[in-house]
Amino acid sequence: MQLFDSHAHYNDEKFDEDREKIIEEIHEAGVEKLVVAGYSLASSISALEIAKQYEWMYTISGISPNDIPETDIDLEKQLINLHDFIEKNLKTNNKIVAIGEIGLDYYWEKDEERRKLQQIAFIKQINMANEFELPIVIHTREAVMDTLEILKKHTVLKRGVFHCCPLNRELVKEALKLGYYISFAGPITFKNSKNANEIIELVPIDRMLIETDSPYLAPEPNRGKRNDSRNVRFIAEKIASVKEMLVEEIAKITFENACDLFNIE
Repeated sequence: MQLFDSHAHYNDEKFDEDREKIIEEIHEAGVEKLVVAGYSLASSISALEIAKQYEWMYTISGISPNDIPETDIDLEKQLINLHDFIEKNLKTNNKIVAIGEIGLDYYWEKDEERRKLQQIAFIKQINMANEFELPIVIHTREAVMDTLEILKKHTVLKRGVFHCCPLNRELVKEALKLGYYISFAGPITFKNSKNANEIIELVPIDRMLIETDSPYLAPEPNRGKRNDSRNVRFIAEKIASVKEMLVEEIAKITFENACDLFNIE
C-alpha cells in the first residue's frame, strides 16, 4: 500500500534524537512520499536540508501566521530572504513543491494590528506562489472568513490545500468551490470529533489529501503520543470506513492527488 504523508515536521526538535531512525522506519512501513513542512525561514531551510537527503521526500517553504515577526519592517526582510531562498533552490533542485505553511491564526493572536500583519504576510506569500508557479499550503484557525476573503480576492494560480483542515462545514464547502484540496489529519479519528464523518462525506475523494502533521496530533489509537508518518494509515482507514471503500483505494487516490497538486512524478 502506497502512502503519501502530505505534511509532517521532521525539522521539529522532537525528532532530534532519532530523526534518521524514524525516517528509515516510516519508509519501510510504506510511506513512499512525504512533504517536510517549513513554517519560518529557519525551519524552511532545515526542512529542505532534510528533504535533500532522501529521494522520496519533498518540502514546502513559508512563514506561518504564528511565526510572523514583530514589525512590518522585519516581516519584509524575512519575506525578501524567503523569496531569495526559494528562487535559488528552485533553480538547483526539485524539492520545494509549494509555498507554506501560510495563512491566518487568530486562536493565539487577539491583537488587531498583529492580525493585519498576518494578512499582509499571507497575501505577499500568495503573490510569491504565483510568481514561482507553485501551489500554497494553508494553515487557518479561528479565521475562516478572513482566510476565504483573501483567497477570493487574491487568486492562487496553482491553488493549493487546506492543511489539517478545520472540520468546518462552510470552510470546506467554500474551499472546494475555489478549487482547493482538503487535507485530513489525526483529528478526524478523535472520539470527540463530532462532525468528522459529515465533513469526510462532503469532500470528493479526488479532492482529498492525508497527512500526519507529525510530531503533533497523533490519531487514535496513538493519541497523546509523538506522532510520525506511520500513523497516516489510520487517517486513510478512517476515510475508507466513512466512504465505504477499501483503505488501499484511499491510499492510492490520495497518493495520486498529492502528486498532482505538488507536481511530483
